[in-house]
Amino acid sequence: MMGGHHAATGAAAWIAVTATGHGLGLYPVDPVGTLAGAMLCAGAALLADADHSSATIAHSVPVVGKAVTSAISHASGGHRHGLHCLLAVLCAWILAVGLGFITWQPEWWNQPVAFGPAVMSMAAIAFAAKALKLSRGSWFLAWLIGFVIAAFIALFAPEGQSWFVVCFTLGYGVHLMGDFLTTGGLPLLWPWIPKPPKSWKGKPILDRIWAQNGYMALPILGNAGSYREWLLLIPISLYAIYGVIFAVIAMFGLNLTEVIATVWAPR
Repeated sequence: MMGGHHAATGAAAWIAVTATGHGLGLYPVDPVGTLAGAMLCAGAALLADADHSSATIAHSVPVVGKAVTSAISHASGGHRHGLHCLLAVLCAWILAVGLGFITWQPEWWNQPVAFGPAVMSMAAIAFAAKALKLSRGSWFLAWLIGFVIAAFIALFAPEGQSWFVVCFTLGYGVHLMGDFLTTGGLPLLWPWIPKPPKSWKGKPILDRIWAQNGYMALPILGNAGSYREWLLLIPISLYAIYGVIFAVIAMFGLNLTEVIATVWAPR
């Protein structure tokens, strides 16, 4: 799945999990949590591609981006290896929990700042801004967006950090779900990659679900970037946009129906 599509699905997943009325409401948050979480989840949904030197992340970090992603790719066994398995999701959760213990008490502020989550949120939101083309191709603007949003949450809504672990892990997991729906598949049980029985070889459906290289998939989207992927992302993106608009309106204590009625009221 393409980088921008990963980001869009991450944002939509956060809204679906947290929103009530137009979502499942499994983990309700306030409007600020919806907006900031959508950006964080979108960015977290890009992190698994840190093993690809041409991914959005590589182009979001000036000078050292490609070098870092190349090093990660080498350490994890290459693209769609160590960072694209169930163990990686567990590690993402552990990382998010661990970051929560990193705090900072500045002299000019009256309470501790969740420094670890703030830094990771800044980076993830910058990646999302780049992938969703909110920064108009500028890495500086992408990081500025990430800094402003992360700083606001850390300083003025510290209680919002309670959803950081859920949001971060969800975004990472959504990335894997997206790639699982493409023909490339995933080594879900990495570092153990069991191979299918030899009798599966050449079977039209079975061979695609469990390939001879041990990768597993439900390839209903075809190859990454296919027209089927684009068709799926149209309603997903519209849903994410709707959820963001709904949250913005709710922040001002307004009702979406009233806003629509006001806009379309006869002059």
